[in-house]
Amino acid sequence: MLDAACGLAVPIPFRDADDVEELGSAAFLKVERSESGAAYLGALLLINARGEPLEFTYNRVDLPRTFLWREADLRRHAERTLTASLLTLAAGAPRLLLARADEVGSELFSLDIEVAIPVGRIGRPAELSATAEREGLEIVDAPEPVHVFWYPGPPEDASPERRLFARLRGHKLLLEPFERALIGLHEAYAGEVGEEFWT
Repeated sequence: MLDAACGLAVPIPFRDADDVEELGSAAFLKVERSESGAAYLGALLLINARGEPLEFTYNRVDLPRTFLWREADLRRHAERTLTASLLTLAAGAPRLLLARADEVGSELFSLDIEVAIPVGRIGRPAELSATAEREGLEIVDAPEPVHVFWYPGPPEDASPERRLFARLRGHKLLLEPFERALIGLHEAYAGEVGEEFWT
């Protein structure tokens, strides 16, 4: 008390009870197709376990205009090209990569692109798309009900990846970052694409 009154700084020992550095970061892949079908935009948002943004990477892929492409092949080509470019541009090294199951096909990470971290395609039960044989399903009931299709499999219990996922789930950060990534895409491409782009 005397030291404080005299203006001397006496630090109070403390420890951040919410130490998230050891948990690492999670990357959220957002993919949007134009209403006209001429392009895909994508973003990769990295956040820490508190939900604070660490990095935002975005890109655009214009689709070839030819009748020779089958629709499913065109979508798969665009997802693969866009995702590869975003992963190349990203500077951070996340522990998890999450994508929306209704935006990214099951073959993207099970067949087309290999990454060295667990990948989860995530969505609400009503929005689910087809799954690959090699994806493992995890049903998350609370606080928001979602299904997660993991490749190559769910993170092991007590691993940093599992603890990070549990932390994100507990703070309602499994779906919300995709909304922020979409806002970021709107900002990044404002004026460059017309209103017809956004579906």
